[in-house]
Amino acid sequence: MPHLSRRRFACATLALILLAPCIPAHARDSALSDAEVEKIRDARLDPAECIELFVKFLDLRVQEIQDMYAKPRRPGREEDTRDLLEQFTSIADELGDNLDDYGPRHADLRKALPKIVEGTERWSSAIKSPPEDGTYSIARKLALESIRDIRESATQLTGEQDEWFKLHPPKKQKQQQSPEPIDIPR
Repeated sequence: MPHLSRRRFACATLALILLAPCIPAHARDSALSDAEVEKIRDARLDPAECIELFVKFLDLRVQEIQDMYAKPRRPGREEDTRDLLEQFTSIADELGDNLDDYGPRHADLRKALPKIVEGTERWSSAIKSPPEDGTYSIARKLALESIRDIRESATQLTGEQDEWFKLHPPKKQKQQQSPEPIDIPR
């Protein structure tokens, strides 16, 4: 029996060694590029700006899908569509997570939320526009579900934000006034 156990261990070790190079290729945490991640990091101090960046990145993915179908068909288009739809879904889920995070903290998103609601209409139409294909049908379905979830979250959060800021109006920042000259006795 110990001989059989060593053989299994050797096979399992060999399988891990052979498959290890494949793991990092699939283990990417975000569909955002490094430059996009950096922009999000820079905008973290202003939640509304951060949310607007997510809207911009979703618009870019949708535009790439539309551009693929505006040009003559090329090989691999369906796989590229699936990849873009998966990226879209991942970014949309990150946006949803951010909305869930910023909402209870009462971050002022009143200017950004209408842009999300408007965006959901654009995104939904664009994602439905490519012809049906089994290669990306599941990815499209998941992307449309993410859009629906974002729209519901943004709509609900809009009402909550309106109520909160009626009861707790933000303090207006005083504009920097030029200081009066100081008299120094001599």
